[in-house]
Formats: sequence, C-alpha cells, structure tokens
Amino acid sequence: MTAWLAHYGVIAVFALMLIDAVFPAASELVMLYGGALASGALTHRLDVLGWHVTGLDAYLAVVLAGVVGYQLGSIGGWLLGERGGRSFLERRGRWLHLTPARLERAERWFERWDDWAVLVGRVTPVARSFISIPAGLFEMPFRRYNLLTLLGNAIWCAAIAGAGWGLGKSYERFNHGFKYVEYAVVLLIIALIAYAFVLRRRKATISG
Repeated sequence: MTAWLAHYGVIAVFALMLIDAVFPAASELVMLYGGALASGALTHRLDVLGWHVTGLDAYLAVVLAGVVGYQLGSIGGWLLGERGGRSFLERRGRWLHLTPARLERAERWFERWDDWAVLVGRVTPVARSFISIPAGLFEMPFRRYNLLTLLGNAIWCAAIAGAGWGLGKSYERFNHGFKYVEYAVVLLIIALIAYAFVLRRRKATISG
C-alpha cells in the first residue's frame, strides 16, 4: 500500500479513502503515510497529478484528496443502504463485512446515539467504515448525514495527515502505536453494546 501511495500520490489517497468509506482500507495508514510523503522527509516525494511537491501545499493536497474521496464513498454507501434495503444487505452484506449480526449492532448504535452515531463514528478507528450503509438503511436524512460525515471526515483526515507530516520518517512509530488504539476502541464498542443490551433487558424486566 505504501508503495502504491508513493507511486500514485494523491490519486491513490483519493481512491483508497473512497473505498474506506464502505469497506476497511486502512485509512489511518493512507492519511498518515500521505502526510509523511507531503513532509518531504521520505525518499519518495508526493505526486500531485504529475508534480512532485512538499510542504504545506502538499499537506493540503493530501487532506483534500482524502476528504473528497471519503465523502464521495460515504454518499455511495448511504445510497446503497437506502436503495438496497435490509433484505439485500442480509443477502449480500457479507461482501462488505456487514453480517446480519453487525447490522443489528449498527441498528442499536443508531437508535441509541442518533446524530452522534455518524459524527463520533467518523472519527473512530474501525467503526468509521461501517457507518455509511447502515445510515442509509435506517433512513437518516441525507443532508444531515452528509454534513456530519463531512465534519468528522475533515477532522480525521487533517489530524492523521498532520501527524504524518509532523513526524516524517518517524511515522511508523505512530502507526504501530495506533494499532493499540484500534484494539481499545473495538473493546469499548463491545462494552457499550453489552451495556445497552443489559440496560434494555433490565428495563424490560421492570416493566414486565
């Protein structure tokens, strides 16, 4: 992946972030390495439509490519969920790592957090790739979804690319440490889902 990013530059950033909006494509590494390329500290230079640039202009080009690519992918995911419906996703969702169990968890997530499900989800490792399709499936209003996605998407791209730009050759240490953040986030999501389930069961028992 880093070789592809080094060779194709912002085009690779755009394409991989487009995919990551609906299917995990290592957006952390994409934006981090893109930022490191933009810094000029690596052997390779950032390719911006045939031009090799470094510095602030290169950083902004990486962020813009990431934001636009991810935003378009998010719109496509929302349309797939909204028009495909639950029956389609239950049959074909495994292609996108959206199993029936994950769809049920996503539904509980949206029921509990509403708008925050999108905004927080977009800046959350792992979960950020599983927001687009359920948002369309559960009929979240498109304009609100698009705005919240853009906000979270822009924060994510600017922050991770900024880390790569600032660290330069040391970006690998950040990437290695970030894996532990991902594991922690997965455990936190599982804990929140379990808590919501226990809370709902307790309310059902009391009302019954």
